[in-house]
Amino acid sequence: MLFDSHSHLDADEFDPDRAAVLARARAAGVLRQLVPAVAARGWEKLRALCAAEPGLYPAYGLHPMYLGAHREQHLLDLRGWIEREHPVAVGECGLDFFVDGLDPQKQSVFFEGQLRLAREFDLPVVVHARRAVDQVMAAIRRFGPLRGVIHSYPGSADQAKRLFDMGFLIGIGGPVTYERASRLRTLAANVPIECLLLETDAPDQPDEAHRGLRNEPARLVRVRDTIAALRDIPPAVLAAETTANAQRLFRIGIQ
Repeated sequence: MLFDSHSHLDADEFDPDRAAVLARARAAGVLRQLVPAVAARGWEKLRALCAAEPGLYPAYGLHPMYLGAHREQHLLDLRGWIEREHPVAVGECGLDFFVDGLDPQKQSVFFEGQLRLAREFDLPVVVHARRAVDQVMAAIRRFGPLRGVIHSYPGSADQAKRLFDMGFLIGIGGPVTYERASRLRTLAANVPIECLLLETDAPDQPDEAHRGLRNEPARLVRVRDTIAALRDIPPAVLAAETTANAQRLFRIGIQ
């Protein structure tokens, strides 16, 4: 069994054929997916999807790249959603200092507000940290103790170790399949397996064999096989270990 720790299966890109996408994922062994929200306007759709399909688990949050859609009221609304819906995580949240025009101070308001909620409700956080790993780590220290995952991990091995000591795992997806991604591949080969989650970030970040196309959760097999080869372990071992990591982090039992 594989656990896709970061899939946006609720995205509009999947509206025409979501059932077929899910069927392909399940046929590939991807039986569980964490589906994080990006903006308040999508929470209803996400709730309905996860309620209708077994193996899909929602996280509700406010993504920094959708900053223009967020209002401070949404943080209050998010608290109510968490109380009522009992999601497995808060997110996707975080900081993005790569995209122009995303006000850093405003990003911090929403990120810190979500960290407070995660601490209050004892939930993991699903964190986006593009060109902002140090700043994310500093915020986690301020608002901890917390646990969670830094998705599409962009940092160093040293930062990964410090994050793990703080209760955070790292998510690795399609970019690791690109031979030119030497630093990420070295990291994936050497980080303790207890630190690691597998993800697709579908419909984004396709693997090298699927470049330029819509990504989907069934492609997680490519990520698994690549990292297993880099670590020189059987793919089944990597699948079992990373699935167990995800289930512990999100407190999801094996049925």
